[in-house]
Amino acid sequence: MKASYTFTVLRYVHDITSGEFVNVGVALYAREANYLGAICTPRYGRVSRVFLDIDAEHFRSLMRFIQARFEEQAESLQRVTLPFVTSPKSVVEIAQNILPLDDSSLQWSEPGAGVTEDPAGTLEMLYDRMVQRYEHRVKLSSREDEEIWRPFKKELETRHVLAHLRSKRIVAKDYDYEFEHARKNGVWNMYEPISFDLLHAETILDKANRWLGRGWNLNDAPEEFKLYMLLGEPRDEKLKSAFVKAKNILNKMPIEKEFVAEHEAADFSRELANEIKQHLK
Repeated sequence: MKASYTFTVLRYVHDITSGEFVNVGVALYAREANYLGAICTPRYGRVSRVFLDIDAEHFRSLMRFIQARFEEQAESLQRVTLPFVTSPKSVVEIAQNILPLDDSSLQWSEPGAGVTEDPAGTLEMLYDRMVQRYEHRVKLSSREDEEIWRPFKKELETRHVLAHLRSKRIVAKDYDYEFEHARKNGVWNMYEPISFDLLHAETILDKANRWLGRGWNLNDAPEEFKLYMLLGEPRDEKLKSAFVKAKNILNKMPIEKEFVAEHEAADFSRELANEIKQHLK
């Protein structure tokens, strides 16, 4: 069924006076479909090339904050089976509630509108058109963990079960770590996207070793848990052997775990969504 939607583009405006900006995200709201989604780029490379003195860590923190707030709002909408009178009329209402209109460096564009049968797919298309296409990428670009999560998130969002995942901190004797995507089904199940689509073999192996250490340090946590590692593999064929070594390193983690390949995202997410729905019955 077709539904009308509104969308707005998130812009990083380095200098309000000059008005120069870079698109860094897109939010879309389809009222009749009770759909709200947003994609904020985890990359700051293009922004830093335009505005040299950007604080990269602060920028990434802001992107994570805005993304999380939209996901919280989307979860509330997913609990509603029919539109109701007090629901927001436009994406701008939601966007400005999350990030108010002021003189900060992040600004919302004027809204656009359209009609779609697939709000999530339209959001992806708008993000690719408004943000992704302007990324200056060399052939061997790396991908962030957040980019590996996107196909998993899309399937769960479409099936209205994303709201049943939450963050969970596992606390061990000498270490603790917060997983952003988790659910309890007897034991805690953690779903962690990990990108190994990096530029060099050394960084791939270093990242695997960091996770090995994390696994060892969490092994004596009193709470039982299983870790699903959603792995993004290198697109560069020359780095495939490093990825195989990385998985061998991850296999040494003493915790209960399961690897999920990137190409299995759709099937895994569908199975997880069905499992969640069965659990709710």
